[in-house]
Amino acid sequence: MASPVTAPTVRPLDGLQVAASGPPALTGLVTGHLALLGAGPAPAPAHPQEAPDAHSARITLTGSGVGLGHQEARLSWSADPASGITDEATAQAATGIMAVHGRRDGEPRGLAADYTATAAAVLATQGLLAGLLGQARGGAAAARVETSADRAGLLAVSQYLAASGADEGEAADIAPGGPPFTSADGTLFELETLDPEAWAAFWRALDAPADAIRAGWRPFQFRYATACAPFPPALHATARAHPWQRLRQAAARSGAEVCRLRSLAERAAEHDGAAPWSVTPYGPGAAGAHTAGAGHRAPKAAPTPAKPLAGLTVLEAGRRIQAPLAAHLLGLLGADVIRIEPPGGDPLRGMPPACSGVSARWLALNRGKQAVEVDIKSPGERRRLLEMAAGADVFLHNWAPGKAAELGLDHADLAAVNPALVYAYTGGWGPGAAGRLTDTPMGTDFMVQARTGVGEAVRPRDEAPAPSLMTLLDVLGGLLGAEAVLAGLLTRERTGQGVRVDSSLLGASDVLIGPALRRVREGRDPRRPAGFRRPLHTADGRVAPADACAAAAAAHDLSALTTGEAVARLRAHGLAATPVTADPAELHHDPRFTGSISRDAHGAPAVPDPWSFT
Repeated sequence: MASPVTAPTVRPLDGLQVAASGPPALTGLVTGHLALLGAGPAPAPAHPQEAPDAHSARITLTGSGVGLGHQEARLSWSADPASGITDEATAQAATGIMAVHGRRDGEPRGLAADYTATAAAVLATQGLLAGLLGQARGGAAAARVETSADRAGLLAVSQYLAASGADEGEAADIAPGGPPFTSADGTLFELETLDPEAWAAFWRALDAPADAIRAGWRPFQFRYATACAPFPPALHATARAHPWQRLRQAAARSGAEVCRLRSLAERAAEHDGAAPWSVTPYGPGAAGAHTAGAGHRAPKAAPTPAKPLAGLTVLEAGRRIQAPLAAHLLGLLGADVIRIEPPGGDPLRGMPPACSGVSARWLALNRGKQAVEVDIKSPGERRRLLEMAAGADVFLHNWAPGKAAELGLDHADLAAVNPALVYAYTGGWGPGAAGRLTDTPMGTDFMVQARTGVGEAVRPRDEAPAPSLMTLLDVLGGLLGAEAVLAGLLTRERTGQGVRVDSSLLGASDVLIGPALRRVREGRDPRRPAGFRRPLHTADGRVAPADACAAAAAAHDLSALTTGEAVARLRAHGLAATPVTADPAELHHDPRFTGSISRDAHGAPAVPDPWSFT
């Protein structure tokens, strides 16, 4: 089937104006994304408004003559001003990001990229778009949405937190170790396969010991869940015994894939400045379309300030993290989310560890969703799915490239039965990547990290580049996927036409490493200085100083002090610092998050909704 005709680009925020005040670390990405969606700069006021305080930001959207009114977002480092979370370093330390990212190294380590600020900015943008959408749909609009970096951090570690409160232990050991591997000629590389036979064939081709091959598969398979991979040393030794070309040949013959860790300079040289998503309305000539707005249905429920997506239905055919998280966020905003699962249900429901017989990690992304089993390999079942799509507002998936078209479930096919549908694809490299990039491997989190320079961006200069084994891009990709869907829904409200939206892990990478790429283009070192965001040891743990206080804090000997005493000493000297959460399990009783962590009906830990609407 031919692709539906697309209309000239109509941006959802055309005619609106944005103003911001507060730290650029919090406001920059929000205003940048709002500008990409059509918002222009507001005229400078005669008396500029100050941000709520030095650690918070205010972003406002205003417009006239476009059917949309005033919306405001408040974005801060912490939902609790007394928490001691005052910047990126302290947010990572408190929420457990340092603990999870540091598992590969055996101790908490800070990400050298500003992950919580990036995620919080996307959440703030989502909140603004959701508020405008509720208003456009005739609901009582919330005047303000609030979110924070610490809530973003808790969302990012929600799967690891859920696993820490499960009824059983992890399926694989949590111990130091993991990729990347190093070739004989010094090439750092990532290895990826979802097939144990391909894993074994790759290592057999390199004459690795059979017992090491067997012992290495389980930690490799579960590294997405545990954020570490304690491989047998023999596997690293085997890789170091062969040149890069030989390793590439072994991968090609086995069905596994390898990817050299690219530098930030390499990524900057090829970066084309593309937006992290695309939002494209279908024109009146789209397949099956008859009139603008065709396919709109009377909503089942009216939007409310706290649930601006109430009454909308999202069909989600998602695997692993990216699409399920995007749909989870849409559900938190009030949409009815229906998961399309294979016969017998999603196999990841049984992934250990479990709470009341259900995977704790699966619950972190899928609690509250309905589920319908559909055999998409069956023509009759595919027709059933098309019938479901005819009554939905959003169809969201992250199938492998080309699979939707092969099944007759691509955007053109679904537009034929529902011209008002928002069709959303959250992929690895995104449409058109083959024409923009060369040598793209499998589009999984760690391979995209390797290919785009994230391994350099998340490590300071005195550490070898290494992609984080925390699923940074899957989570950020899910956040951007939800942002794109909200932009698509708002575009539909303004145009009366269905919309296709695309987002990707590549887009997530470019958003995360954007500051580092700018430093490359300015001729500066893109990497952070030695020891950046490395916590300080105390007698019973670690403390993390704020970035601006790190040099002064390092001059204090804290090794004989308890963590509480160390924080008190630094604060007495005017230095901001906070205790480092050593394990996500500690978050349950952390006074910085009192009342925030709850448990769901299965007993699995659940993080708070990332927004508050007032």
